[in-house]
Amino acid sequence: MKLVVDANNLFASMIKESLTAELLLSDKLNLFAPEFLFDEFTKYEEYILEKTNRSKEDFAQYLNIFKEEIEIIPQNVITLFIEKVEKFTPDPKDTVYLACALAIDSKIWSKDKRLKEGQEEIEVITTEELINKVRFIKKV
Repeated sequence: MKLVVDANNLFASMIKESLTAELLLSDKLNLFAPEFLFDEFTKYEEYILEKTNRSKEDFAQYLNIFKEEIEIIPQNVITLFIEKVEKFTPDPKDTVYLACALAIDSKIWSKDKRLKEGQEEIEVITTEELINKVRFIKKV
């Protein structure tokens, strides 16, 4: 399944042991994200380390794993869809994620209720929904 993953899923996988981390590594998912995703993740490194009592080495190791698992969509590709997305986005902060999904014809993996319920153009799948879907997906 092709999905644009939002930064909150990366944060969640680091902060507590959960199925989110397993899903990020699932061979049944093809994950994509806008260019700024890893910058955003790195920006909150101290906060994440504080919340988790993980070491900087652990953080770097997780970041490297995420970089292997998530394909980055270049900003110049996403930019072509920004204007269209601005017409239906419920939150300007989500515009890039929506444009990224539109650019690659993908769904979005997010637990953001406003993003899920505030627009109908792009399907948004929560972690709980994804867990149920992944059980029935065969890797192509």
